[in-house]
Order: sequence, then C-alpha cells, then structure tokens
Amino acid sequence: MPDALDFEQPLLDLENRIAALQAEERLPKTRDEIARLEERLARLRQRTYASLTAWQRTQLARHPKRPHTRDFFKLLFEDLVELHGDRLYGDDAAIVGGLARFEGQGVVVIGHQKGRDTREKIARNFGMPHPEGYRKALRLMHLAQKFGKPVITFIDTPGAYPGLGAEERGQAEAIARNLREMAALRTPILSVVTGEGGSGGALAIGMGNRVLMLEYAIYSVISPEGCAAILWGDAGKAPEAAESMRITAPDLLRLGVIDAIVPEPAGGAHRDWDGAAGLLREALREHLRQLVSQSHEDLVTGRYEKFRKMGAFEEASMPGAGG
Repeated sequence: MPDALDFEQPLLDLENRIAALQAEERLPKTRDEIARLEERLARLRQRTYASLTAWQRTQLARHPKRPHTRDFFKLLFEDLVELHGDRLYGDDAAIVGGLARFEGQGVVVIGHQKGRDTREKIARNFGMPHPEGYRKALRLMHLAQKFGKPVITFIDTPGAYPGLGAEERGQAEAIARNLREMAALRTPILSVVTGEGGSGGALAIGMGNRVLMLEYAIYSVISPEGCAAILWGDAGKAPEAAESMRITAPDLLRLGVIDAIVPEPAGGAHRDWDGAAGLLREALREHLRQLVSQSHEDLVTGRYEKFRKMGAFEEASMPGAGG
C-alpha cells in the first residue's frame, strides 16, 4: 500500500513476507512458516490498533483510501436518486444527497464528499461545503419531513469553506439556519461521523437524534493543526494538540457527545470497505428501528434535550441583582 502510515509499516513488512512465501507454499516447511507469520501478524495488528494515539486515529480518519460518502451510498443503499442544487444559487459538489432505500425502507441520505484524485478533490472543494451545499442539505431534509422519511447523514469534512465567496453568500447564516431547522425537524435524524468531523461544517448536518462514529473517525471544533497554531504558534505540534482535544470516538462517547461507536474491520475501514459497510449497516438498522417507532413530538423533544445536555456550565447571579 503506497499510502501506508508510519505506524502501519511493521504490519506491511510482515504482510509482504507472507505474500512472498505464499508464492512457494507447496513445501510443508513453507506452509508452517506462513502459519507462524500469520499468527504473529494477527497479534501485532491487534496490539497496534488497540493502542493508537489520537494523532494516529486522526491519520486514519484522513486516510486517502478511506471510504467516502458516495462509497457508503453504493454499499448501503438501493435505488439511490441523487438530487442537486439549492434552488437559490447552484449545486455544491462537496455535499451529496438524495432519495434512497435502506433494506426496503425509504430514506433521505446526505453527506460530505471528498475527492480521490487531484481533479476530483478540486471539484469537491476537498469536502468543504459552501453555503449552497448546506441549503441543498436543508432542502433534502424538508423533503424528508414532507414525505415522512428518516434522514441519514454522513459527516466527513475538515470544516465549512472559509473563502470570501462563501462568506459573501452567507456561510454562517446557512449553518445557523440548518441547526435551527434540524432542531425542529419532525422526522428521525441519524448522523454518522465516518472520517473527519470538523467544526460547524460537520454540525450543520450532524444534529441527529442519534450520532454515531466509526471507530477511527474524529470529531472536533477545530483541526489539531489549527489548534496547535493558535495555542503554540506551531502547527507541527498537532499530535500534542490532538491528545488534549479529546477528538476520538472513545473520548467523545465518554463525554456524551456521541451515542455509539461503530467498530471498523481489522486495520481500519480503508482496508475493507465491504466489512466496514457491513458493520455500519448493523448499527443503522438497530438505531433506525428505535427511532422510527417514536412520535414526532418525542423526536423533536429528545433531539433538543440531547444537545442541551452537552457541556458543563454554571449560572451566576449578577452583582446587585434581586431585591
């Protein structure tokens, strides 16, 4: 794998040795050596991925071979009809979505979309939406509410695009409107952080009744590089920042920011797309089953209370207030 991360190199060395031996496994001695190396590889893989740092998880979340939203669309849904445009300005390729079926049930799917090669990355703006992308997402959510379909969103973005054109067209207003509208949407919303969950750009389609995270995804108010640049004036301190920010799935589950962690295949989703989609399918099935049985009022109330409970704060009285 040319895109192997540094900490994966010992695993790849063993895999290459096994592959070389398999070319001549006719000899009994060779078969024994292969079995020994495969057992050693399994132990090393388990040990490596059980002790990943926050920065290593960040690298996995950004892996160039990691499945993107449209990949999950193909692996999880049937009869997908992609819809385009916000009916105001244009069609933002960094947000994709449409109507689909999940195991026979009609749903509306929405997600950030990054690119693979240079041309597609530029076309998709590296997964950073403009305001018209968020307005397209909101249009799809309103369709879901109108026809009584659950909404499933896939989060994978460094953040909303901060360019001048996006600001001129109302980037902050588009994100704020999505948050307000999602808070009151009278249909189930199930959100999944599949890669990077960056700031308001992620939250603008992530205000779900249930928020799930893939095992090696990250979710944060700012990137580790951005945090390091602000705190220490050095983006190179991103690994230290990542440890302090509590951006990994286990940290966020413990803090109550997400509701469940979806396990990934051994070595991460980038090594086994089908396996990753299968594990995610099980989670979607279970959480959708629970949500669709709730009334509209319970969905709205539960979503509101879920996000109101996040964080810790105190109310202080003003000096001189009262009688």
